Amino acid sequence: MESKSAVSRSPDTPPLQLGDFVPFRLNRLAAEVSEHLATVYRERFGLEIPEWRVMATVGPERGCTAQYIARSTRMHKTRVSRAIAHLEKRGLMTRVTSSADRREMELRLTKAGRRIYSELVPLALERESSLLACMTREQLRAFVTGLDCLEAFLGLRQESGQNSDADSRRYSADHGSAD
Repeated sequence: MESKSAVSRSPDTPPLQLGDFVPFRLNRLAAEVSEHLATVYRERFGLEIPEWRVMATVGPERGCTAQYIARSTRMHKTRVSRAIAHLEKRGLMTRVTSSADRREMELRLTKAGRRIYSELVPLALERESSLLACMTREQLRAFVTGLDCLEAFLGLRQESGQNSDADSRRYSADHGSAD
């Protein structure tokens, strides 16, 4: 006997083809892109994905909290905490009392952390550029616009402090092959 809570599928509803399901494709693509980029910072700097994300978030800031990192990267606070601990152990990051709220600790890159960050950013941007080179400028603009729409719909743009207009200009001018 079938449960009343069972979801019934209309005979006209096609079965879900996971390989065609956009959320699955986005997740799979995100994982592969992360691994593609990870080779740069893993091999050269001994950083894992969570550590790279923490450094990439803290790097352009004058100091930010672990909560900010967790919110903007969508990483679980435990992963953020472990990454911070590892970066501190390596002497790449330090905690300082926030001047705005003495109860909060701000994270900052040390001199060694800033050196790695300044070496890593151009390599990461170069890797991004080579990845996106498979698209024409028109395809890249449409792709970035689609990402912007999805992130806005899900409330992610304002959470991470990302600037959609600057991103659109950057991708229009810097990336993609000739039309």
